[in-house]
Amino acid sequence: MTSASAAIPQPGRTKAFLRLVIIEHSVFALPFAYIASLTAMYQWDENIHWGRLLLVTVCMVGLRTFAMAANRIIDREIDARNPRTAHRELVTGTVSVRQAQVGALVALVVFLGAAALLNPLCLALAPVAVVPMVVYPYGKRFTNFPQAILGLAQSMGPIGGWLAISGSWSWDAVILGVAVGVWIGGFDLIYACQDVETDRRIGVKSVPARFGVPAAVWGSRACHTVTTALLVWYALATGAGAFFWLGLAVVAGAFLYEHSIVRPHDLSRVNRAFFSVNGFIGIALFACALLDLLVRGLTV
Repeated sequence: MTSASAAIPQPGRTKAFLRLVIIEHSVFALPFAYIASLTAMYQWDENIHWGRLLLVTVCMVGLRTFAMAANRIIDREIDARNPRTAHRELVTGTVSVRQAQVGALVALVVFLGAAALLNPLCLALAPVAVVPMVVYPYGKRFTNFPQAILGLAQSMGPIGGWLAISGSWSWDAVILGVAVGVWIGGFDLIYACQDVETDRRIGVKSVPARFGVPAAVWGSRACHTVTTALLVWYALATGAGAFFWLGLAVVAGAFLYEHSIVRPHDLSRVNRAFFSVNGFIGIALFACALLDLLVRGLTV
């Protein structure tokens, strides 16, 4: 009886697992995958293909869920030694390691299944997208630049979104993917500043731990300058219209605000910069990109 009931998914465990992987943070990556997918649809036949867009969503959420679960599993001992992360579910026992492993496996199967339904190239390249997701948590153990690995992992979203529609390689998608990777790597530099003392004490490698908080903050500013330049390049490469350029102006303004509230000697508003501003950036640019494509002829 006990083993049978244990095999039945428990609502409380599901909620705890979703908290573990912070499912709501999909908002950071999904908008850019949608921008790539919708732009590819516009170039293909100017129609929105809702079935493919749904599969892109499933792929993105599945892969991100797997990545977050793997991150939490691999880093659970480090998390236990950091006061900021000691409340995480694998540390407190709210979610067991086995439950997290099962959740990660299910998410991976969902991702691969959705990729297979899209086209052969997506399925063939799916394992390539998985590799940096697993390597990233280990990065802080062997390099002072783990954000570079995170950026590589995050760049997969737009590239995969485009491949899902076109079934062929696109350098335009690579430009957008690199922009997203540099953007997320840049704001992770700021986020890592919160743990600089703990990282130094327990031997975790990072830019702030090795080079100091001021260097990390300036590095983040440089990353977001490069991100803006790459988004301009993407707009030019895809022939974007006025509304997309408006979105770029909004993004640039958000970057300026983000870096005005986070200073090397004042990290009190890091969470506002990390969660609120960066969530806004993704949604705002997606809204402007969608409006731009609709005005240019994309049919719903």
